[in-house]
Parts: sequence; structure tokens; C-alpha cells
Amino acid sequence: MAAPSLAGVTTDDVTWTAITDQSIDVAAVIEWCGTPGSGAVDVFCGTVRDHADGRTGIVRLDYEAHPTRAEPRLGMVAARARHRWPVIERIALVHRTGSLLVGETAVVVAVSAPHRPEVFAATRWCIDAVKVTVPIWKYEVWDGGEGWGTCGHDLVELDEWDPPGHDEPTLVSVER
Repeated sequence: MAAPSLAGVTTDDVTWTAITDQSIDVAAVIEWCGTPGSGAVDVFCGTVRDHADGRTGIVRLDYEAHPTRAEPRLGMVAARARHRWPVIERIALVHRTGSLLVGETAVVVAVSAPHRPEVFAATRWCIDAVKVTVPIWKYEVWDGGEGWGTCGHDLVELDEWDPPGHDEPTLVSVER
């Protein structure tokens, strides 16, 4: 099954990456990610919250990205995740741009595989990798002010990034 159509999508039968200015249909991402062989689908949704470090009353976030630079990097993150966890069946990395209000979904990471330990580890690794390696910028608007997100940092090349605590999971046999 091909991924649903979105402007700015890079996709094949098992990988869906996109930078889009459209609302993200989280249910469609979850439905696409599941396969007959996947006993687990894990989903991370990043949503706009009403505060940031030192800023209360956030009313809107404006996300910017250069799709020609950001989309290939999303693809690199997906490919590296597949290398680390070869049992991954499908993976989706979809990030929204434009103005988003509190409560709206900004990013979705979904991973499917036969067992849960791999999808939990891969999903967390993917969102952390996206945050530090993909050129997406966040501008915050709050009661009384506006400015670039306080969590800004230089981008890291994926080959140079290996965060602690992202080890591959060990499968545990459970007797029932």
C-alpha cells in the first residue's frame, strides 16, 4: 500500500517521509504504517504546547524548513533507523510547516515491526535524530512577544550523532 498523497512527500512502499504545509492526518499515518506482519506500531506525535522555556502563553508556532534540504535528511534518518533495526517494516516521518496553533500536530513518527522493543527504540531514536539533524526552524508567538524557539542549536550530521541511551533493544521472552 502506498502512502496517502501529500504535497512534498517522499515515499515508497515502506518509507514515508514528508515536509508538508498541510495538517497531518495522524490516523492515516498509523493505518499506513501497520502491516499484516507487524505486531507493533509505535507512534510519536509532537504537538504545539502553550509554553516553552521561560515563555508562557504561547499561542502559535511558525515552522520553517527548506524541503530540498529537509526531506533528504528525513530519508537519511529513516534509512539509518532501518540499518539499526532491520526488522522495521514501515516507517513514517512527517513534519509540518507553517503556522500551528496550540494542540495542533507538528510532527509524527510511526514505526512498525513484529515486536514492540524495536519499535519503541526506533521511534525514540528517530524523533531525537530529526530534532538535531533536520533543518526545521521554530518561531514562537506568545502573550507579549515573539521570537525564535529557545531550543535552537546547530545541526549535526547524522554520521556524527550517536546519543547515549539509544542502544538496540534486547528481546525478552515472556512466558504466559
